[in-house]
Amino acid sequence: MNFNFGELLTVSFTLFAVIDIIGSVPILISLKQKMGGMREFRATTISGALMILFLYLGQAFLQVLGLTVEAFAVGGSIVIFILGLEMVLGIEFFKGDGDVKTATVVPIAFPLIAGSGTLTTIMSLKANYGNTTLLIAIVLNLIIIYVVLKSLSPIARLLGSGGLTAVRKFFGVILLAIAVKIFAANASQLIK
Repeated sequence: MNFNFGELLTVSFTLFAVIDIIGSVPILISLKQKMGGMREFRATTISGALMILFLYLGQAFLQVLGLTVEAFAVGGSIVIFILGLEMVLGIEFFKGDGDVKTATVVPIAFPLIAGSGTLTTIMSLKANYGNTTLLIAIVLNLIIIYVVLKSLSPIARLLGSGGLTAVRKFFGVILLAIAVKIFAANASQLIK
């Protein structure tokens, strides 16, 4: 087997940038507080399963549902946009029902961690890199995700409530910009 470490680094850093777990810390802290906790291992496992599923079956899965990659990306961008609005305006769209299990899947595992951007990036990278390289890169990113999710409480204590509010609003604007970019890049393909 011919394995290229440089390719692994490229794919790993690309996924890390797209997943942006560090940038999601403020909203993850907010969701954890709202839901009264978080199942970090479950969120990591579910997002990993989604990424691996899309690595091997992504295109076929969307075709079975009659969806295009663009439609999937637009749907995910709308959810990300709403989460960004919530962070910036302080308005609660995502109602905490106290069910940690539900919040672990939506919106934490999908679309925050394994969102449409991550899943479409995996399918795009598959065109240039082997499945083994992509699989190892996904696992490396899952380890980072799990460590960050387990560290949310110390991060929240470090920032304090004022710092957390400032960071949440800043990253809310970033999330809005990312959502608009994903929407703009894919919506035009749906209108044709």
